[in-house]
Amino acid sequence: MNIVIAGGHGRIALRLARPLAARGDTVLGLIRDPDHAADVRAAGADPVVCDLESAGVDEVAGHLTGADAVVFAAGAGAGSGAARKDTVDRAASVLMADAAERAGVHDFVQISAMGAGETPAPGRGEVWEAYLRAKGEAEDDLRRRDGLGWLILRPGRLTDDPPTGLVTLADPPIGHDVVTRDDVAAVIVALLDASDVRHRTLDLLNGPTRVEDAVAALRPALGGGR
Repeated sequence: MNIVIAGGHGRIALRLARPLAARGDTVLGLIRDPDHAADVRAAGADPVVCDLESAGVDEVAGHLTGADAVVFAAGAGAGSGAARKDTVDRAASVLMADAAERAGVHDFVQISAMGAGETPAPGRGEVWEAYLRAKGEAEDDLRRRDGLGWLILRPGRLTDDPPTGLVTLADPPIGHDVVTRDDVAAVIVALLDASDVRHRTLDLLNGPTRVEDAVAALRPALGGGR
């Protein structure tokens, strides 16, 4: 499988590239900063410098030629202001989806956030509000794309703890708790293989179920899903 990861230097993205490359997949990691290339290579992916805040759709589509799937793992990150929440968390996702359709890529997995599109609790501040709004609008854009095999994954509070291999993965809402970045990556690997689990929005937390079983339960052929 040929997979392109937007935001290829992110902490989930690097954790995702390693198992994909280890099993023989071809992985491209789109990065903004050339200084991040060595880290991406060390994770087993080929780095491609492409600034999603300034690139055009034709340029991005060129990087997606021949890809089977896109994983949108980009984000403005901690310390960024409200404006970059829009240009990265919303606009870059829309750009990637446009490019995926133009390049004929079928599958698109978006890493979103719990509460996307909702009004945050009082006191969270304008940046958090802008973040949830941007994520929600990016999700809404995907839901309008009937020809794209999109899947929206909303992890809970992310940690760098060791992987557990155990999750709760289901339609929202499932409550609020934590999930390790390694477990998020493992779930994405399994979802990339489950091509019949698409056009779904899924919440993800650490929980009682093995990753493989949690994904299998969503598959229509096994009696799960919709």
